[in-house]
Amino acid sequence: MPPGELPATLLHSSCSLEKTLQCSCSFYGIPTPTVHWWMGSDLVSVNGLDGGSQVTSTIRGPWANSTISLTKQPEVGTRLLCEGKNHNGSHALSILLMSRKSSLVPQTFIKGLFRGFVYGAIAIMLLSFCLIPLIMKHTKMKQAKKIAAIKTARSPEVRECQEPKRPLKPEEPEKSIITPSSESQILEPVSLCG
Repeated sequence: MPPGELPATLLHSSCSLEKTLQCSCSFYGIPTPTVHWWMGSDLVSVNGLDGGSQVTSTIRGPWANSTISLTKQPEVGTRLLCEGKNHNGSHALSILLMSRKSSLVPQTFIKGLFRGFVYGAIAIMLLSFCLIPLIMKHTKMKQAKKIAAIKTARSPEVRECQEPKRPLKPEEPEKSIITPSSESQILEPVSLCG
């Protein structure tokens, strides 16, 4: 860069909305920068009307000021670019245009909220499909235990063990038999009552 020359630098920018949207950019540079406005990928012509926009530029010494007025409401999400350029460099400002009527933030929030509800419902449904077989198995096991307890309580062997024994004839005293130790076997009576 030759001495005394400066690249284009954006020093001030602003946007206001009254009847129309107006955005301004101020660049400084030596030599004086040229200013261009871009709407999306289209270059907006200077000092004239172009498809719902009007550009006005003024140059004073090393300063270049430019203002764009949008007479038509832009589409939501349109990018407006203000670019200042000289042969030593360029500087640009990108502005995302959004409508007051349909703000991008609430739409995104509502879409996210809806997705959250849908994904939550899917997760609950999948979880319930996994839990239902486990709950059914647990319920069947409880029922099987109850049925087994009822059958056991109704069986004659168990009832016999639970009822008090009433001998039909008086008991006789038992006689002891002593056997030599080499032939001894201990025989225990088998009882169904445990």
